[in-house]
Amino acid sequence: MRIDIFTLFPQLITGYCSESILGIAQKKSLLDVRAHNFREYGIGKHKTVDDAPFGGGAGMVLKPEPIVAAVRAVEPPKPLLYLSPTGRRFDQNYAEELAGLSGFSLLCGRYEGVDERVRTNLVDGEISVGDYVLAGGEAAALVVLEAVGRLLPGVLGNKVSARDESFSHGLLEYPQYTRPATFESQQVPDVLLSGNHERVGRWRTAQSLYRTLCLRPDLIEDRGGLTVEEKILLDEFDLEV
Repeated sequence: MRIDIFTLFPQLITGYCSESILGIAQKKSLLDVRAHNFREYGIGKHKTVDDAPFGGGAGMVLKPEPIVAAVRAVEPPKPLLYLSPTGRRFDQNYAEELAGLSGFSLLCGRYEGVDERVRTNLVDGEISVGDYVLAGGEAAALVVLEAVGRLLPGVLGNKVSARDESFSHGLLEYPQYTRPATFESQQVPDVLLSGNHERVGRWRTAQSLYRTLCLRPDLIEDRGGLTVEEKILLDEFDLEV
């Protein structure tokens, strides 16, 4: 998969993407991340990329010429998505949609955002990582990159890892434990030491349901509430909200 990022700070992207999972994915040629500095297409000898807004107001607005010129020169994979608080909310389902593409591109804003003509005539859509405002789109781009990159086949060592985790089934992930079995008088649940894989699976599902009910009841509501079978499963392990 090829992912192109248009930004004023390409080093923020390339530095992060050279490490950990994304770095490994690129070394395996499973992922190709390309960061482009649209300041290279800025206006005049000072490579100007922003200007005061028409009509007055605080802050500066990114000019359309440098961004359009950069995109046309690169011819990045589509869709080109602008990172913006007004965009479609990014979640696990959206990450899975993007992971199914052969590639896509991201535009990182700065200051008061981009000229409206960029939004209406250049980008194919907008994407938001949450209802808050950042100084620029780079941090948001990295969120999208990691969430999508780890879903690509072959990136994670265990195929189950990307499937069996929070939000993959509309639930939060169950609790995880590792050695030692006893730590500071706290014992790992007996079911995980039993060797009974079927019961372990039922316990994990029950724990996911319980954790979601306690911490994110809205996710249960979005699923239409608990099924009869899920209620029985919670009772089986004495889990009550």
